[in-house]
Amino acid sequence: MKRAEYPHPLRSLIEELKRMPGIGARSAERIALWMLQSRDAHPESLGRAIARVQETVHSCALCGFFTETDPCALCADPGRDRHFLCVVEQPTDILPLERSGVFHGLYHALGGKISPLDHVSPEHLRIPALLLRMKEQPPTEVILALGADVEGEATAHYVADLLREFPVKITRLAQGLPAGSGLEYADELTLSRALTGRINLVGGSGA
Repeated sequence: MKRAEYPHPLRSLIEELKRMPGIGARSAERIALWMLQSRDAHPESLGRAIARVQETVHSCALCGFFTETDPCALCADPGRDRHFLCVVEQPTDILPLERSGVFHGLYHALGGKISPLDHVSPEHLRIPALLLRMKEQPPTEVILALGADVEGEATAHYVADLLREFPVKITRLAQGLPAGSGLEYADELTLSRALTGRINLVGGSGA
């Protein structure tokens, strides 16, 4: 005697949803059933939105942020202060800094952090693109806005060592960020204080 089970297309949808970060088996099942049964689901619109993102959104060749054009709106903005370049781990770290309202320079997302346990080495990061920017459009100051965990600290030191050959001031965000976490978990006030009280690492005499 066969046991009741969902049709194959529905099971396939549940399996695909389970692959998403933070979505477990039960959550994937609830979402799939909602998409199938709810009048407000509009799965066709969802499918078109996903397809449009895949077709049109990519990483900015300069900073690595999400964009439909190259360079992105931030890099192309003539109002940004090009004397300051803020280096972050992920493109998603740029928005919290923007919302703090303190930083008005340019950004560079490395695309991760050095983590031997996760098989992430410097070769996997956007470090060559950073060095190219230093040669072609050298800023006055580079702010290392990397996470406060062990991997973030190691990445910051590695990048700082590479940048010592350039006549640029290198600073690090001040303490106050949540220990062992990245920028995405910090509130706007904490980020604002960390930016304004940043610590000098190489070059210059103050923040």
